[in-house]
Amino acid sequence: MSASAAVRARAARIVAEVAERGRSLDALLAAEATANKQERGLLRTLCYDSIRWYVRLDALLARLLSRPNQTLEPEIRALTIVGLCQLIYTDIPAHAAVAETVAATRLLNQPRASGFVNAILRRCQREHEQLLAKIDRDLAVRTAHPRWLVEKLRKDWGDQANEILDANNQRPPFWIRVNRLRVTPANYRDQLQAKQIGVTAGMYQDTALLLDRAMDVSELPGFDEGWVSVQDAAAQLAGHLLDPQPGERILDACAAPGGKTGHLFELSPELAALTAVDVSPERLTRVTQNLQRLGVSAQVLAADAAEPATWWDGKPFDRILLDVPCSATGVIRRHPDIKLLRRSDDIGALAKRQSQLLRTAWSLLQPGGRLLYASCSALQAETGDVIAQFLRDEPSARDATGERLAALPSLARELAPGTRAPAHGLRIAAGAAGMDGFYYALLEKSRGPSAATQRPDVS
Repeated sequence: MSASAAVRARAARIVAEVAERGRSLDALLAAEATANKQERGLLRTLCYDSIRWYVRLDALLARLLSRPNQTLEPEIRALTIVGLCQLIYTDIPAHAAVAETVAATRLLNQPRASGFVNAILRRCQREHEQLLAKIDRDLAVRTAHPRWLVEKLRKDWGDQANEILDANNQRPPFWIRVNRLRVTPANYRDQLQAKQIGVTAGMYQDTALLLDRAMDVSELPGFDEGWVSVQDAAAQLAGHLLDPQPGERILDACAAPGGKTGHLFELSPELAALTAVDVSPERLTRVTQNLQRLGVSAQVLAADAAEPATWWDGKPFDRILLDVPCSATGVIRRHPDIKLLRRSDDIGALAKRQSQLLRTAWSLLQPGGRLLYASCSALQAETGDVIAQFLRDEPSARDATGERLAALPSLARELAPGTRAPAHGLRIAAGAAGMDGFYYALLEKSRGPSAATQRPDVS
């Protein structure tokens, strides 16, 4: 049996785990041991593209079945999806895609399914154009998104929703963040050019660079020495908006994996203290590794930011970064399994958790301090609605997002295409200026008597 057939069998198992059992695609791929770089690349491509287009491919499969609503074994359904994906979305020669996918049935211990898989893929070769034209009349199917998400995006974004849906299906761009403490952006561009790595765009005075291709971090000059980090330009905006200053006490709540934590130090290396909190001890390992690579240190705590009585020393913070857990619907192009794993019912519970975290974090903030609410959700319920309700309930809070952007006119110009200034905060649409979808609201705490920092209620 060929190695190519084995890769397709592994891809089918992973796709089935995601689609049928709700497993994380990234976690499954991280656990895979593959023989060589070529096989790893093929496996990732097949898995990511099959999941990215699963909704559309599954609708196509339904049209190709000889009997409506025919029941298929999960791994055979997944293998057939992987086969269809190769025919529709890759440049793999059709004869190789069909032959290797059919051969994979034996590796899945389902040799009797070989005839079925062969028939489906052969029919797809003959009829896919006509069948796709029929199923693509449905926007949710054409863009391979769950219907509930399409409806919410159209409600929240209007006509711009179609652009977001299309952007979600693009392969993610490869942004890096240059550490000015170690190297100048101009010098780093020279380092990239020497390695024949192209730069297609730059933001934030070239500290954010968009490379012409994705690559392993080992290929990036000076990565191990902390010259550069991999981070989307939308995520890099957090540090610029929060604007940490020397001598301040900073809290990075929900800090993992630590990209924003390290950026805060790069922007202001003379902080008095930085505390990074995350509920996941496993994910905090990444925070520590990132800080060590950058040559900086912080107090890293495995704790729930919503329960400060278990970790807070009672000293208020000057600035707080609150990157809330969310539906991650703004970063679907990086995590296409969100389309299959997330449910409409999840959004209300997430919004409730976000509001709880915001109220608690506010109680830890010094009067006159600033809190940056950050969310990679594209949905109003997790972003503007949370902030609007908080501002109604909390008289000591005001929205300072517009004021901060006004102080950074060059940054505001870079963000202009595809971004929106809603009633509160800033919304970035997925794909705008090559960025991921993101939401930010910079809130300032008044210095009046009502704003005195209080210990949170932990009863």
